[in-house]
Amino acid sequence: MTLFMTILGIVVFVVGLLFSIAWHEAGHLITGKMFGVRVPQYMVGFGKTLWSKKIGETEYGLKAIPAGGYCRLIGMFPPDATGKVQARSTSPWRSMIEDAREASYEEVGPGDEDRMFYQRKPWQRTIIMFAGPFMNLILAVALFAVYLMGFGISETTSTVSIVSECVVSADAKTDKCPEGAKAAPGKAAGLLPGDRVVSFNGQRIDDYDKLQGLIRKSSGEVTMVVDRKGQQLTLKPVLEQNKVIKLDGNGMPVKGEYVTTGFLGITPASGIQRQSASESVDYLGDRLDDAVHGLLRIPQKVPALWGAAFQGDERDQDSPVGVVGAARVGGEIAALDIPPSQRVGIMIFLVAGFNLSLFLFNMLPLLPLDGGHVVGAWWESLRRGIASLRKKPDPGPFDVAKLMPLAYVVALVFIAFTGLVLIADLINPVKLT
Repeated sequence: MTLFMTILGIVVFVVGLLFSIAWHEAGHLITGKMFGVRVPQYMVGFGKTLWSKKIGETEYGLKAIPAGGYCRLIGMFPPDATGKVQARSTSPWRSMIEDAREASYEEVGPGDEDRMFYQRKPWQRTIIMFAGPFMNLILAVALFAVYLMGFGISETTSTVSIVSECVVSADAKTDKCPEGAKAAPGKAAGLLPGDRVVSFNGQRIDDYDKLQGLIRKSSGEVTMVVDRKGQQLTLKPVLEQNKVIKLDGNGMPVKGEYVTTGFLGITPASGIQRQSASESVDYLGDRLDDAVHGLLRIPQKVPALWGAAFQGDERDQDSPVGVVGAARVGGEIAALDIPPSQRVGIMIFLVAGFNLSLFLFNMLPLLPLDGGHVVGAWWESLRRGIASLRKKPDPGPFDVAKLMPLAYVVALVFIAFTGLVLIADLINPVKLT
């Protein structure tokens, strides 16, 4: 049964991946057609075509490798200064430019003279190229909303799950009480598992994060009100100073770093809590911030990724994962021994996070990504605006094809990184904890 659920989880994730790609390309397709650009092909996947059908002037299809997709727009690059596509040059760099320009004209036929992408106004080209990533952002927001408000997230609560027996430093090699250790303040004060902390030193407690912060800032005797099976009790534990795990700005543990703070000696219970609309907005903002910082930190993670792939190093939990790794995680989620609703919710969260990453990645201002074409359109608009102010002749469309050598370098870097992630996902995958 576990194997079946794992396979089912992988299949569900792949279907979600394909839908996300199709949804992204639909943004380019719809806006391209809206502005009169001819779109000869709309494909999901790469490699061998498994199925295709031509509807009107566009061929729609599904290819064998579910690792991307494309929406072919004719005339992506303008002709060169001579007004035509030149013959292939002996210069490798020039050949890259001419090959790209030639490919963008392959499907230009009679009647297409005014239907090419480069002929659209810069703001129209911006919309066409931004529409793909924007579709991923819309889908991410919708899925996060369903996950947060419909299923809920696992949160630590102000209810006590475990009461520590004694005071033990967080960097101790064992959590067993050494001989002569002091009783934990919570234990000494009479706290029991199941108690819900209502207030701490007169401050109302609604969540564990607030309680944890107050405990860490306190020392000596404090006053706590707890709800125990419907009855409110007042306890007066005497907090000890103890070495505990350091928390970052988001309240997450910092591995291997410790601070000395107030210590009560409790472990909170976790529960699934549905989020309100405002809480969901805050949560999405936090995830977007995390995703941006995670994307910027990718170069720093390459050495550790290399070590995990080829040197047997431990794979970090926040290590970058590719399609294979994410599909594997999807299989693990489906096989978890948790209620089916939670499995569905986590799977929705995974696909939502994937779409958020697609949005950010494609908006990088680099060719061949969508963000690179957006920057090209903006530069053309700026250049034409400056020429108009200076009463100079219109400089014409910006020739993005001249940036193709750089685009090939960027593509090679992406391919190399994708290959490294793939090897790490196969040899030393990220696993759920």
